[in-house]
Amino acid sequence: IFNLQALERVNARLLELYPDDEERFDIVLMTNNHAQVGVRLINSINHYGLTIERFCMTGGESPIGYLTAYLTNLYLSADCDKVQEAIKAGIASATMFTANKDVVYSDTQLRVAFDGDAVIFSDESEQIFKEQGLDRFFEHEQLNENKPLAQGPLKGFLEDLGKLQKKFYAKNERLNCPIRTYLVTARSAASSGARVLKTLRSWGLEIDEALFLAGAPKGPVLVKIRPHIFFDDQMFHIEGAQKLGTIAAHVPYGIAQKHQKS
Repeated sequence: IFNLQALERVNARLLELYPDDEERFDIVLMTNNHAQVGVRLINSINHYGLTIERFCMTGGESPIGYLTAYLTNLYLSADCDKVQEAIKAGIASATMFTANKDVVYSDTQLRVAFDGDAVIFSDESEQIFKEQGLDRFFEHEQLNENKPLAQGPLKGFLEDLGKLQKKFYAKNERLNCPIRTYLVTARSAASSGARVLKTLRSWGLEIDEALFLAGAPKGPVLVKIRPHIFFDDQMFHIEGAQKLGTIAAHVPYGIAQKHQKS
């Protein structure tokens, strides 16, 4: 359900520029199926022309315990229970949802879109919004504009993407970089956007495009971006993205999960 060919295209470009460097995307297939199904999986991977060399087949046991051993930077699964288990173990993780319609993705650029609060950043500001309302949220963000937000569960993955981007920048490939990142947030730029941008700057991270929607639906913007994957902590935004053709991944982290369950 995730466009693995996009990752392989980035790897091919990195191999051209850095033939002796092994810092590239490494895909590991993790399943709790028994090893006997391995031949079928290998045949399927070869059929689709994918390069997946590493498997983890746990024979009915949860694969989460192996994530650290595999030095996992991001774990994606359709099983929300396993994703929650991974989040609790400190692994960047999200539940994948397929799009409800076919979309043509970029052949030359991997595009990754992130929500801000409770995804890249912690949910500290979202807690203010959920518990004390929008006005108090705006006031809190303006008072703390120069105080960096704490990191969220996918901050490390954004950082990893940034490291790969810088390898292209070092070869004068900034304009033709095959990785592009997007912040797609419900925050308003004027009242609460500065803290977000200053936080990224304090971390030494760049985001290629920042879209502040001030509460407007994210789906139409995502149609324009056509990301290969979009991460958000709220199912409302995941479902809206799905309906318009975006592959979305739910990050089960923060106070929004409490409100969704209730």
